[in-house]
Amino acid sequence: MNRHTLPNGLRIVHHEDPTTQMVAVNVLYNVGARHEDPERTGYAHLLEHLMFEGSVNIPDYDTHVQLAGGENNAWTNNDFTNYYIALPCSNIETAFWLESDRMMGLALTEQSVEVQKDVVIEEFKQRHLNRPYGDVQHLIRGLAYKVHPYRWPTIGLSVEHIEQATLASVMDFYNSHYTPSNAILSVVGNVSFERAVRLAEKWFAPIPERCIAHHTLPQEPIQSRMRRKTVHRNVPADMLVMAFHMGNRTSTEYHVCDLITDLLSAGHSSRLIRHLVHDKRLFTSIDAYIQGSIDEGLLYVMGRVADGVTLEQAEQAVWGELNELKHTLVEEEELNKVRNRSESERTFNNINYLNRAINMAQMELIGQDRELSDELARYCAVSADDIRQTVRRVFLKKNCSVLYYKANH
Repeated sequence: MNRHTLPNGLRIVHHEDPTTQMVAVNVLYNVGARHEDPERTGYAHLLEHLMFEGSVNIPDYDTHVQLAGGENNAWTNNDFTNYYIALPCSNIETAFWLESDRMMGLALTEQSVEVQKDVVIEEFKQRHLNRPYGDVQHLIRGLAYKVHPYRWPTIGLSVEHIEQATLASVMDFYNSHYTPSNAILSVVGNVSFERAVRLAEKWFAPIPERCIAHHTLPQEPIQSRMRRKTVHRNVPADMLVMAFHMGNRTSTEYHVCDLITDLLSAGHSSRLIRHLVHDKRLFTSIDAYIQGSIDEGLLYVMGRVADGVTLEQAEQAVWGELNELKHTLVEEEELNKVRNRSESERTFNNINYLNRAINMAQMELIGQDRELSDELARYCAVSADDIRQTVRRVFLKKNCSVLYYKANH
């Protein structure tokens, strides 16, 4: 992976892939829901929508991408916002032109802000308020976090925060975060490092640096007792949700926890699915996964409970499986299976030039000296003893928040 930094602070990461005639130009901004004011949540996601509403010199972003034979998309999470364009390498300069112009400045109006506010509010209602189990993340995050901004999901705490957004407040958020030194430009495909740097200097170097809004995020206190919440909703089946605090993205515990969730629920032969879905028929479905956040995150176990099974019985069965991991060392064959699965998934994922561009930008964000191959090595190095020691630290009742999501009958 090649690296270069412009005088205005923009970081560039690059990988040449001569096997394709395509190129991916990815821009990651170090701004997500965790950088929001608790009284103005949902702004990072709203701004993602508004980035397609026209910039200083380009009123119609998508049309130029299509004319260049490309495709584009974007997403926001709690930690960052990511934008990409994939297009033929012969048209690469179009991507640099488009991305640099909207980094330099947006051309928003009161009307464009109102239009996208309506879109986001409708998304909030469809996905989180009017959809079965749609408010699970609001409930479990609010239970597990008390001070850290991870206590709300990317969509925001409430519809009212989006409704109250103004052109001035949105532009203030943009100017405070969408600046060269707060961004990473990742270029992967059939383009040399020298040309990528020349194009970056031509299109991005003239963008003046703006002052970044520095956020001192509150440190979440160590949870000292189990937290519980029960809600009743019009849903087809009861759901059990358990959330455990775990290490941050740069900790060794992160990779261990990721493999632990694979042991628990990756595939039909995994422990929770084999024992609790197929054998005991306590759940109709169950999953375990990590939040994947930069700061200290959550490891989730959640599943829909079978008819005739109480949430108390379901929870007790999950604790039984977790305790088994505490007391019995995972056999090497089982561990090798999940290590190999993890390695193959990441290797195949990074073969694609677009996925590689996205992953390289994220690696640069969490640590400038980290390579994609380093991640593979970290997963492969996880031992059975690492699994047991981490399980004993993470799967404690005082470290757990439990949500009983009950169906109205």
